[in-house]
Amino acid sequence: MNLQEMKSEILENAEVQAEYEKLKPEYDVVRAVLEARKKNHLTQQQLADRTGINRADISKLENGSTNPSIALLQRIAEGMDMQLKLEFVPKHKMISK
Repeated sequence: MNLQEMKSEILENAEVQAEYEKLKPEYDVVRAVLEARKKNHLTQQQLADRTGINRADISKLENGSTNPSIALLQRIAEGMDMQLKLEFVPKHKMISK
């Protein structure tokens, strides 16, 4: 069984799925920071040097053990010469007629 199959099987449990959905925004932030840093070919230390944020704090953010503030995310974005964009989207897509 690969990871995706295991995830699908585990998420069949309604309680697990509810908890997963509650944590999804946090994981989305973690994923976005990690992907942006890698896309910019930066190590955690290089990002720390650019932002003045301790490398250990960047590591904690990327492994999901801390919740970053908007100000911290803004500093990270600026350190990668990027713009932070937050978005509110409907939970359910509207069906167009």
